Amino acid sequence: MPNVFESDKIAGVWLVEPTIHGDQRGLFIETYRREWFPNGREMVQGNRGNRKANAVVGLHYHLHQADYWYVPFGTARVVLHDLREGGPTDGATLELDLSGDNHNGVFIPPGVAHGFAAITDMVITYLVDGYYNPQDELGVAWDDPAVGADWGVTEPILSERDKANPTRADLPAGRRPYWQMRT
Repeated sequence: MPNVFESDKIAGVWLVEPTIHGDQRGLFIETYRREWFPNGREMVQGNRGNRKANAVVGLHYHLHQADYWYVPFGTARVVLHDLREGGPTDGATLELDLSGDNHNGVFIPPGVAHGFAAITDMVITYLVDGYYNPQDELGVAWDDPAVGADWGVTEPILSERDKANPTRADLPAGRRPYWQMRT
């Protein structure tokens, strides 16, 4: 059985340390089960991203969508920041490494900003519980001092979109998530 537990830094974020089965043929790992996460909804879309070392993606957030991330190859420094106004962990930041060596996964609820830096060339897979909706694709500056994250890279490669994200303090009215927001 995997070790599945709620983060002690950000409420509603769940970490998975899976059971790894291996022999001379290789590995088998169960990477996700809906039943592992209280209040989890059905994941309806699966995505894969290949990133080169030093790429930084994020910070992104959704008002209505949860994500489940798993890195089967390479290493990603994941940064999560709780934007949910009125919640018990509002303003908290969590950093963790997901990799093809540790095989850990992370469940990210709506309202928690999420991003990652490719420490090495890497592959990330992620499941989401809502179909792509451009109206629910929001962002906050990856290097915002209010986030205070150690991304683990010194020369980050960013998209134009991520370079333009506002700071937490400058999020537009009505685009800041609230605790327990879920529809």
